[in-house]
Amino acid sequence: MDNRLRILTDWVRQFPGFAHADPVPVSGDASFRRYFRVMGSAEPSAEHQPFIVMDAPPEHENCKPFVAIAHHWRNQGIAVPEIVHEDLEQGFLLLEDFGDNLMLGALDASNAESLYTGALEELVAIQRTSPPTDYPLPPYDQALLDREMALFPDWLLTQKLGLNLDNSERALLETTFAFLRESALAQPTVTVHRDYHSRNLLVRDGTNRPGVIDFQDAVTGPITYDLVSLLKDCYIKWPPETIAQWKETFRLQSQKAGLHNSDPDTFHQWFELMGMQRHLKAAGIFARLDIRDGKPGYLKDIPRTVCYLVRASARQPALRHFHEWLTDRVLPAIETTIGTVETRQP
Repeated sequence: MDNRLRILTDWVRQFPGFAHADPVPVSGDASFRRYFRVMGSAEPSAEHQPFIVMDAPPEHENCKPFVAIAHHWRNQGIAVPEIVHEDLEQGFLLLEDFGDNLMLGALDASNAESLYTGALEELVAIQRTSPPTDYPLPPYDQALLDREMALFPDWLLTQKLGLNLDNSERALLETTFAFLRESALAQPTVTVHRDYHSRNLLVRDGTNRPGVIDFQDAVTGPITYDLVSLLKDCYIKWPPETIAQWKETFRLQSQKAGLHNSDPDTFHQWFELMGMQRHLKAAGIFARLDIRDGKPGYLKDIPRTVCYLVRASARQPALRHFHEWLTDRVLPAIETTIGTVETRQP
């Protein structure tokens, strides 16, 4: 048992109903956080049941946003875990356990429509929430959008693929990033989860509305950001016609909720360009997780993520040069270093 786990165990066992709790690893994620399952009882007379302990080392992770958002969203009806006990100084949280049934693993042809319908309804509810009074959500502003897109050349292109970008290539990237940034900043703004996809949504018994986790990086930003995270998921791919159907369902739902007043063509353009911004970011993060954090498992998701970029840029006349460069220069390097990028589907 490592020293921090020993401290976490002692912390949990101090609470009534958890005197014999023995933390069992559940998972980590793409950060320094770790998760453990313990058996205990939050009520003296209740039977023991599972709970989750989050270990978020304070030198690496700040729990305050998670706690503020969790309390606020739960009060507004969003299915986030209840916080049973918290210790922000040590970075420990005892949470309600939503189980292990991630949407990613549960999806199949028989339930996809129901699960995505529930996830889209929950997303509209999230977008309608006001910011927590004790934690104003940061804006998804120009600086943040630019920092995210810079992950693509900084970590994937140069460090992972070993490409030496000349001045013309960097200028092409700058022009592309500016185009994507302007589209993002022109969209109506809502509450953005910022990582709303199949690995952060949990299937719950008795409802198709998912349990929502990993929301601590929430911001105020573009209305299509979480939608594209969900429908153009870096971990699972759906046919274009299915994505189009779900996208239009969401457009109508969110429009009815008063979140925007855009027509289908405008909303689609927002969605496409927002997806490119997100997939530039995600591809860079996956490379960084391998190089910096020693987590090579995410490399397999880069070809799928870059495939979204290739297809979306092919449909944008203003990004013709970027698309050609991506196809001629970047794809061969990815396929040599990481794996095949399947781009034949329209």
